[in-house]
Amino acid sequence: MSAISNIMTCGGRREPAVNCIDKKNLDFGLNWRATSSRTRISMPFQKNEFQLGTEGKSSRGNKEKRSIRMALVDERVVYGRDTAGRPAVLAYDLVQVPLVKWGSVTGKSKPDPPTAVLLHGILGSRKNWGTFTRRLAQEFPAWQFLLVDLRCHGDSASIRKRGPHTVASTAFDVLKLVAQLRITPRVLIGHSFGGKVALSMVEQAAKPLAQSVRVWSLDATPGKVRAGGDGEDHPAELISFIRKLPKEVFSKRDIVNALIQEGFSKDIAQWVVTNLKTNGPPGSPSSSFSWMFDLDGISEMYQSYEETNLWKFVENLPQGVHVNFLKAERSLHRWALEDLQRIHAAEDLAAEEGAGVEMHVLEDAGHWVHADNPDGLFRILSSSFQGFKA
Repeated sequence: MSAISNIMTCGGRREPAVNCIDKKNLDFGLNWRATSSRTRISMPFQKNEFQLGTEGKSSRGNKEKRSIRMALVDERVVYGRDTAGRPAVLAYDLVQVPLVKWGSVTGKSKPDPPTAVLLHGILGSRKNWGTFTRRLAQEFPAWQFLLVDLRCHGDSASIRKRGPHTVASTAFDVLKLVAQLRITPRVLIGHSFGGKVALSMVEQAAKPLAQSVRVWSLDATPGKVRAGGDGEDHPAELISFIRKLPKEVFSKRDIVNALIQEGFSKDIAQWVVTNLKTNGPPGSPSSSFSWMFDLDGISEMYQSYEETNLWKFVENLPQGVHVNFLKAERSLHRWALEDLQRIHAAEDLAAEEGAGVEMHVLEDAGHWVHADNPDGLFRILSSSFQGFKA
């Protein structure tokens, strides 16, 4: 199994990544729609080519077009640049097993492997999905899996992003990344905040989609976010408290104790400190740590998560889109009867339009579904990967 990793900034410089690939709107087609100067990216590729054309408002007859051949990806771990040798929009890992076959540079060989994109929640990182993804890759060796650090999180925190920091702008980052990697996702899996990001990706995509896509929103509703009750962890309060902590930390244990003393659970406290990285060169002993995320940006992202309402999209899905909602049985985030009723009503509407909506319940699990009940989650998600053989 190999993991192709990239942690470069846009253009090798720490500046807004939106400058790398200009303006919106991307899809799994992947077509851009913009106003003045726009870039159009088309997928899937014809003869394994990546078509990119730039069109200015005043020069419609003078389109600059380029054709970039698919790069053949080997089994080595690659750091610093993506598979096409270009700086990436976000930090990511592309997890593959040796059976994954890429399209040949001659344009006459095998099609690209089906791809699943996995998105973490607020204060998380792509590492949250590492163990679970390796299990998926071993069970479904015909697939490849793209794990992403969302803006302001993990290794992507060092890549400056222009605000506002919202669900929509976060989704657009991921759309730009899959376009840059020349990948057409067939499955999008998002946990919590990442669930809304996955929905927003499909909402922003130009229609019709080039192929069907299955979306999994894990313990996240399309609309109102209802934090847990008394005695349960509240993300907004957690973010607020972490912002008060020093930027340089000398003891992870002290941070865990401070969080517990503030009233947060031990599990959450231990998870939070996984976002601390050692200062100094890799492998060298260090007496201090620093946070890997941009808390100001994350605070804005969480506010957007609470305010973003995607019910209209879910209740009017385009053809070829299948949305799955998974409710954790012991979720920290309350699912109201209204949420469940609207999802079940959307199931009927989607069936009439050639799309799909399904509701699932993961037993014996709290909000951290991939940690609380990985076996049950694996069984539920497996339906999206079956039918593709290496």
